[in-house]
Amino acid sequence: MDNNSYWKKNLWILLFGTFLTGIAFSEVIPFQPLYISELGNFSKSELALWSGVVYASSFVVVIFTSAMWGRFADRHGRKRMVLQTSFGSAVTLFLMAFCTNVWELLILKCLQGFFDGVIPNSIALVATSTPREKTGYALSWLSTGYTSGFLVGPIFGGFLVHILNIRVSFMVTGLLLFSFFLLTYFFVEEHFVPDPSKVKAKKESFIKIIKGFPNTKFIVWILIISVSLQIMNNSINPLITLYVKELMGNSGNVSVVSGLVAAMPGIGMVLVSPWFGRFGDKYGTNKVLTLGFIMAILFIFPQGFAPTVLFFGVFRFLTGVSNAAIFPSVQTLLAKETPSESTGMAFSLNQGAQAVGICIGSLMGSIISSIWDYDVVFYVSAFVVLMTFIIVKIKTDII
Repeated sequence: MDNNSYWKKNLWILLFGTFLTGIAFSEVIPFQPLYISELGNFSKSELALWSGVVYASSFVVVIFTSAMWGRFADRHGRKRMVLQTSFGSAVTLFLMAFCTNVWELLILKCLQGFFDGVIPNSIALVATSTPREKTGYALSWLSTGYTSGFLVGPIFGGFLVHILNIRVSFMVTGLLLFSFFLLTYFFVEEHFVPDPSKVKAKKESFIKIIKGFPNTKFIVWILIISVSLQIMNNSINPLITLYVKELMGNSGNVSVVSGLVAAMPGIGMVLVSPWFGRFGDKYGTNKVLTLGFIMAILFIFPQGFAPTVLFFGVFRFLTGVSNAAIFPSVQTLLAKETPSESTGMAFSLNQGAQAVGICIGSLMGSIISSIWDYDVVFYVSAFVVLMTFIIVKIKTDII
């Protein structure tokens, strides 16, 4: 069957599926610190550190498993990887509802990291089944799907926590991911023919894998960009509820308000992501990426001196606008510059790079906030992105 006859069906099914996945993951992340506080008696600094460690733990595992899953995807197909990761994540997250201490939660988060890869493998599947001239359009729409889920998730989770409790939100998360597993199993189509050389190939080192791409320098710089951007976004993610609580004077309906604030980047990204995709296809993805970097630097810094929750929420929204320019652009450049037979590996390596950035960012944010305060985290994050922009601008033609 020709690609043109089924790529749109795959796109819309996976868009809806990644929307469910975005809800599943984002509805529990903002309230994880509140859940941790229920599992023990922690001081402010201890709670910040535990929040960062638990948040980062799954991504530490991803660093070591992403290349393995990338090889598996290139040998056995991307649909199979979406099925495995969605089912494993569903079971793991459901079990989190029954934790009795923070160590049990930490172990399950590590197991979640082992099964991580639902969204990157969905991206790889769409990228390989879509005509090259439509890649920017398709990936921008797909990013709209999962970012819409990340938008709805915190709001839905906030009301769920307020009406019921945090444990129920983990159960709902597991069920949503299981529904994505069923949706993919019955409706997503992939005509995958394995490359015999990849099936028989032995395990290669990270360096050898990188050197195997036609444009090694390009891949390395894309991975560096991904690390930097995830440091920026995830330095505050484990702490966002705690920051909102402080801005509210430790009173009021923190779960609902923090859910709304956590959703702001998703709202910004959903509103403008398709527009950036069309602009990039017409005028160049590089220009969109450059614009995204500049906006990110300008919008992250002021969040450190937010006087109110409203001010903070507005700039979280603007951060989403910058993310709409950055993340689909990175994915589009990676898809266009990678041979189709290695797309799974390329996106898995990028997932690993993102995991490194998430680990660094979440631990950095936790350590900085425990030593100084939450505001310093935003200043350091803006500085990291600024330095990355300057170095990449000088050293490459990517931006």
